[in-house]
Amino acid sequence: MFKPVSPKLNVTSMEENVLKFWKQARIFKKTVEQRKGGPEYVFYEGPPTANGKPGAHHVSARAFKDMFPRYKIMRGYHCSRRGGWDTHGLPVEIEVEKQLGFNSKHQIEEYGIDKFNELCRKSVFTYIQDWEKLTDRIAFWVDLQDAYVTYTNDYIESVWWILKNFWDKDLLFKGYKVVPYCPRCGTPLSDHEVHYPEAIQDTDDPSVFVRLPLVDQPEVSLLVWTTTPWTLPGNVAVAAHPDVDYVIVQRDNNGTPEKLILAKSLVEKVFKDEEVLVLESFKGKKLKGVKYHPLFTFLPPGRPAHYVALAEYVTTEDGTGLVHIAPAFGAEDMDVGKEYDLPVLMTVQPDGRFVPEVTPWRGQYIKDADPLIIQDLQARGLLFRVEMYRHAYPFCWRCKTPLMYYARESWYIRTSAFRDQLVALNDTIGWVPEHIKEGRFGNWLANNVDWALSRERYWGTPLPIWECESCKHREGVGSVKELSEKAGRDLSELDLHRPYVDQVHWDCSECAGKMTRVPDLIDVWFDSGSMPVAQWHYPFENQEKFKSQFPADYICEAVDQTRGWFYSLHAISTLLFGEVSFKNVICLGLILDGEGQKMSKSKGNIVAPWDVLNAHGADAFRWYLYTSTPPGNERRFSSELVGEVIRSFTLTLWNVYSFFVTYANLDKPTVTTLPIATGDLDRWLLSELNVLVRDVTEAYEHYDVPNATRPIEAFVEKMSTWYLRRSRRRFWKSESDSDKQAAYSTLYTALVTVAKLLAPSMPFLAEELYQNLIRSVDEAAPESIHLAEWPAVLPEMIDESLNRDMDLVMRLVSLGHSARQKANRKVRQPLAEAAFSVGNTSERAAVQTYADLFMDELNVKQVRLLDSSTEALLHTVKPLPKQLGQKYGNKFPAIQKAILAMNAEAAAHTLLEGNPLNVQANGESYDILAEEVEVKALAKEGFAVAEEGAYVAALVTELTPELVQEGLAREFVRRVQDLRKSADLDVADRIELFVEASSGLRSAVEAYKDYITAETLTSNLVFGSPPKGASTVDDGFEGEKVTVGLVKQ
Repeated sequence: MFKPVSPKLNVTSMEENVLKFWKQARIFKKTVEQRKGGPEYVFYEGPPTANGKPGAHHVSARAFKDMFPRYKIMRGYHCSRRGGWDTHGLPVEIEVEKQLGFNSKHQIEEYGIDKFNELCRKSVFTYIQDWEKLTDRIAFWVDLQDAYVTYTNDYIESVWWILKNFWDKDLLFKGYKVVPYCPRCGTPLSDHEVHYPEAIQDTDDPSVFVRLPLVDQPEVSLLVWTTTPWTLPGNVAVAAHPDVDYVIVQRDNNGTPEKLILAKSLVEKVFKDEEVLVLESFKGKKLKGVKYHPLFTFLPPGRPAHYVALAEYVTTEDGTGLVHIAPAFGAEDMDVGKEYDLPVLMTVQPDGRFVPEVTPWRGQYIKDADPLIIQDLQARGLLFRVEMYRHAYPFCWRCKTPLMYYARESWYIRTSAFRDQLVALNDTIGWVPEHIKEGRFGNWLANNVDWALSRERYWGTPLPIWECESCKHREGVGSVKELSEKAGRDLSELDLHRPYVDQVHWDCSECAGKMTRVPDLIDVWFDSGSMPVAQWHYPFENQEKFKSQFPADYICEAVDQTRGWFYSLHAISTLLFGEVSFKNVICLGLILDGEGQKMSKSKGNIVAPWDVLNAHGADAFRWYLYTSTPPGNERRFSSELVGEVIRSFTLTLWNVYSFFVTYANLDKPTVTTLPIATGDLDRWLLSELNVLVRDVTEAYEHYDVPNATRPIEAFVEKMSTWYLRRSRRRFWKSESDSDKQAAYSTLYTALVTVAKLLAPSMPFLAEELYQNLIRSVDEAAPESIHLAEWPAVLPEMIDESLNRDMDLVMRLVSLGHSARQKANRKVRQPLAEAAFSVGNTSERAAVQTYADLFMDELNVKQVRLLDSSTEALLHTVKPLPKQLGQKYGNKFPAIQKAILAMNAEAAAHTLLEGNPLNVQANGESYDILAEEVEVKALAKEGFAVAEEGAYVAALVTELTPELVQEGLAREFVRRVQDLRKSADLDVADRIELFVEASSGLRSAVEAYKDYITAETLTSNLVFGSPPKGASTVDDGFEGEKVTVGLVKQ
């Protein structure tokens, strides 16, 4: 009927077999083909770069990307799931530089841009086989055969079309601004690149306080502070806040009095324990125009400089409240410089080394010159203090070089003009976690600055702007056709990369001069953010395809992409179409190691994805990622944590599945998913199952990953430990009546439905169950579970009252078992009575309704309700001096006295129900919390008691001779069942049983012979020695001894 299923699961072998089936049957392609004509569900794949090996964080992103398209396809949607590769930019260039042993742009240009770029082109797919293999193994279904590639001419042409659109709208401009600049890579970075988590590092820099003597009062100095001493040779002004209070203080400088100006609120912070005399106090506006002697005179300023300017941005959080201004090296400095028409002293070259005019440190790297500049200031008596200062500083996110803020001509996109629209459109997007919308992403948009677009590099999309060498007239180009027309020749076969595109010229329309392309490339994030358009070579072809695939219904990446791909997608579509680029997005938190530490090569704690996959398979890997914590949180990750999924969930489900198949193959019932429940247990499981379908479906519709997965695990646990355990005898019994058929039907329905609910998240296990449970009995069923329909909710099957009652029963049974453990009574030892105290009338009725179930489950002879919880136990309430004393101080004795005077039972119940205890003491009212008192439950004599809130389970623990004898019989049955397993008998095999036992146990076996033979499928029970060849065991328990032998009949 069904393929036999071993209870021992080899996960990796099972998954490999499923993989082979998917490939041979082309299931992925069929999920696309068979849903054509259905509503479109659009998913965008954020393109990775394949010149590095994929890691565990890539598995995480791909797992979360995969589940929602799978779900939507089961709901009848068509989803293309096109892959893509990000192939431009510094990540690629740096790898090639390493191969060639280069460390400067000069070496690249000497080598030849054409040859360098050709190596880049070859390098981008160095590890593509690793990516494809991992993608395949984790069952991330994405079309890599037709993946878009950002270095193709078609892709670049579409990007040009977007840029030309911006050019025509006057959104592209060249500006002289201070930009984050990498001296090693020789290129500016955009503002969003500087805010990647990997770009910000804690670093130690010199914290320098410097004296600037005033021109008119040489005995008085401005005290300024900086953590970048290398910028001091470029100083042209000092900024003060107009409304901040400043002071002139006098202090002793090695026996000579000196006067310093700084912010009043920072005097104590700057001088610490030193005594200083405040001579004068005034507002910052009084300092406007005050002149000071320049620190350095390497470059002539050319216009007025070295005076105090006023600026609102100056703060008094750190430093002195006086800010050194070097417009060449700070965006705010540049703003002040423009306002006051200050000179820009460019003392540093683009490679991060001082210009020749800075004679003492010419050619030196700026950070190496810091200590030398400090020595110079010290020697001239201008250094007030130096100390090391640990702070967060931006580094190049690719080459790890400290960035410098550097004034430079760059090309910008005028995104700040669309700030309000960017924010408004963001409000329509569904964010997971929700706080990202208004927080990390929303704040970023609200403070949007123009996008620094240009990059002074080689391998990337060229900026399609041509400039006349004579008159500087500029033209934007938006297509190869337009370029051909301007150049007067067919350029359809031209490689649009450097250096070839740089060789295209034409006559200037203004002066007939030579039009030459500006040398810049564009930000690689503009490439990836253009993928909704460029992947289809829109608008040059695929117009209808683009319209059907824009915007995306869903995207997903790590949270660092809020300022990377998420931003570039959103900004480009806002400026281009006035629309969102994606409707829903999941941001994934960082993956840490098993101890909660950030993974790094230096720590040696990186978890290789293949180690986990080879040990535990992809399903457990995926399931752990989905269920361990909400997507946006950081998550601990290790092979051991993934292995726990197998132990706690996969094997539980597999054992239920194995049990069903084993007995179904014996009985060959009519399997059906039509509900034919005959009792409360069946009705309850089917009710819970339909609640599960309803809730999981709702979670998928709202991109709620934990609630799309965790409830399935909880249901499987109930199905295994409650439904199946309570129903085992229905499967074991020999007669095939309606009750047995209902049990098969109910369990079959639950297993098939769970398999379908698991299909998006555990695709391998779901397929394995589906092929055996469905396809083996219904050849007309869809070929794969991933081609099947999502289960529908049957509202008529949901009985919330029954669900509540059964939850209560399970809760009270759990308390009953806890009480039994306290009394040290084994589960197989029958007890006389269980009594319960519950919360309300309907719950009291439920205890009476399910009395037989309680009796069987707790192995007791009688079940009743307690007259009150105090019938079986008493409570004491003890105030905790440490907690209450720390909180209330000298009021504690009165509070303690008031608590001890209260009715202990009433006080205990209030606290156990999770409510604060209101206490009146000395005319004041206090709410005492549960953790501030100790509540103890004391069982009355003859009872074992467990309680939880308002619920109490009490067991009568006294044992009569009859109860002891029945307990021995049950223990004996367990030994026989263990012997059956060790003898490797089939569950339906009947046996002959041979028993040699001490007198007490023999008496129990004789008394319960019918029970024993029925439980163990014994046809004949003989008191005597086992025959030769029988399977035997010697054992002892409860002071009795026994030899058991069995022979299969």
